[in-house]
Amino acid sequence: MSVQERIVICTRGSALAMAQTRAVVAAGRAAFPAVEFHVEIIKTTGDKLQTAALARAETPGESLPKGLFTKELENVLLDGSADIAVHSLKDVPTELPEGLAIVATPPRADVRDVLLYRGAEASASKAPAPTEWRPGGRERWHGGPGVSLAQLPPGACVATSSPRRAAQVQALRPDITIVPIRGNVGTRLQKLADDSGYDAILLAAAGLVRLGLFAAPKSRLTLDPRLPREHDCTPPPAGLLITVLDEEVLLPAVGQGAVALETRQEPRPLVRELCAQLNHRNTFAAVTAERAFLQAMGGGCQSPVGAYARLVGHELWLRAVSFQGGQVRRGEARRPVAQAAELGRELAGRLR
Repeated sequence: MSVQERIVICTRGSALAMAQTRAVVAAGRAAFPAVEFHVEIIKTTGDKLQTAALARAETPGESLPKGLFTKELENVLLDGSADIAVHSLKDVPTELPEGLAIVATPPRADVRDVLLYRGAEASASKAPAPTEWRPGGRERWHGGPGVSLAQLPPGACVATSSPRRAAQVQALRPDITIVPIRGNVGTRLQKLADDSGYDAILLAAAGLVRLGLFAAPKSRLTLDPRLPREHDCTPPPAGLLITVLDEEVLLPAVGQGAVALETRQEPRPLVRELCAQLNHRNTFAAVTAERAFLQAMGGGCQSPVGAYARLVGHELWLRAVSFQGGQVRRGEARRPVAQAAELGRELAGRLR
């Protein structure tokens, strides 16, 4: 293997996308130290759209285009300018462009969702002056360590742009008001800290972990103290608290916590070998079942559907929930690992 051999990896430029890509590159260099890895940052349609345009997702009869955060990366793969695209798997449509395939998934991170809210420290620093109060205004709420969805105040306002999260939260707490929120992880945390009318927001645990954030004692959200000093991570706003929600409370999105490596269906031998080295077979089997379920349900990443597969002995156990059509349907099924796709389609058949 000569030092001239080169692999081009394309990715979005967000902090989370770059963190995921750095991890893939580090693993690639460890496995193939003689190969040169080049990262190409691509701006996607989702990165270019303004908040007003993204808000179409909350308008009845309107929806966001498929491949919002993947299309431009896939175009670069198809024209041969890049060898591998790195995605958050939950952003990848179940139907890929002809000639492309998801060929590997590194080990999955935490699949759970988290509830973030202001603690007393944040509320004290942002408390409005008496002259700012208006009739009908709500008193600023803050919570102590370990607040659950059940412990949020009556009529609490929770921000999320995930129909899956919104449907599950309102099934548990019909009194909670759900409002949309846009922006990357850092932007959403800052909006919460600045009191944009939210009592809490919901995010994926995996994204916070990959950005170097950590649930410290007393539920404080902070930088992970185990990170090396040279690690380039941005501290979260002060005074935010975090509660990790078990998947029994909120079933995760299809592919949540997993990173996808997408290539051409017939990649160069070196690229095929690299992806084989980076693939985690248990993760790949689990997300194959989840994506087969979502595809059979006729849904996409904005569908009010949750699914989570995990290995139990020699079988995959898939649990799912669907709020499509305004009806709640839940189910579970098990099959041998080799039948991951069949498992997803079987459970979708029961829940449709």
